[in-house]
Amino acid sequence: MANIIVVGSYVVDLMSRTPHIPSAGETVLGGPFKMGPGGKGGNQAVAAARLDAKVTMLTKVGNDIFGDDALKNFKKEGIVTEYVTRHPDEITGTALIAVDDKSENMIVVSPGACGLITKEDVESARDVFKESDIVLLQLETAIEAVEATINLAHALNKPIILNPAPYQDVSDELLKKVTYLTPNETEAKLLTGVEVTDETSAREASKILLEKGVETVIITLGKQGCFVYDGRDEGRFIKAYEVKAIDTTGAGDAFNGAFATSIADGYSLDEAVNRANAVGALSVTKLGTAISMPYKDELESFLALV
Repeated sequence: MANIIVVGSYVVDLMSRTPHIPSAGETVLGGPFKMGPGGKGGNQAVAAARLDAKVTMLTKVGNDIFGDDALKNFKKEGIVTEYVTRHPDEITGTALIAVDDKSENMIVVSPGACGLITKEDVESARDVFKESDIVLLQLETAIEAVEATINLAHALNKPIILNPAPYQDVSDELLKKVTYLTPNETEAKLLTGVEVTDETSAREASKILLEKGVETVIITLGKQGCFVYDGRDEGRFIKAYEVKAIDTTGAGDAFNGAFATSIADGYSLDEAVNRANAVGALSVTKLGTAISMPYKDELESFLALV
């Protein structure tokens, strides 16, 4: 069984359907409205747990009803909550999400308590890091937490998956400690200055990231699939699966949680990316983020049919 620690965000998703994404100053009548567990860290933890990984979540929530719900949801998913701490003054984070008729989305995240994860919070979980097969994190927390997580995992020789979303500046000193970097095309451009649109530009951006010290780059390009580059060859595209999308929110989180689990379970790089593509595809066929993550039997049934 894969043993994963996820360090990152938990926020409550406040989502409404809308005929179209509002422009500046526009009010749109939408609905229905749904509320549920979210945050990139929380979503990735659920994605991994539903694939039968042992997952420890390290995050921070408020001392409020949303914080209560966070702990209930994590426990329901079988996620270890020993390092889900509660901030006495700050509220649990929220994400305001609009999803239009084309299944495109717009999201505003207010991190709240999870934006206050400290170096000391991370260091308190040192024993869990030691026992873990892989460490998964994102950039939806304070950079202090990101730096502490990468430095601790690297010191313990643990593989690190960094999903650089939402984008924040990350030093080259940190990037050289990252085993797997999983930007989308927007984040790849912000990291390298290269606009990624096809295989040639994806390879160019990936080479720059490897020069910065990253071991393996996986650029996710939505319906095109993923470009995988580790410097051993010219890289390759691994195709996405075609499905009817209902809500694309959380697809990247589904991918990262599944990729972490598959790598920890011993799958090859290409096999792990393929399985992660399948999980991402399955997630967009349902409404919501954490609640849309598929279970292992759904994944295996899907792969058996394609």
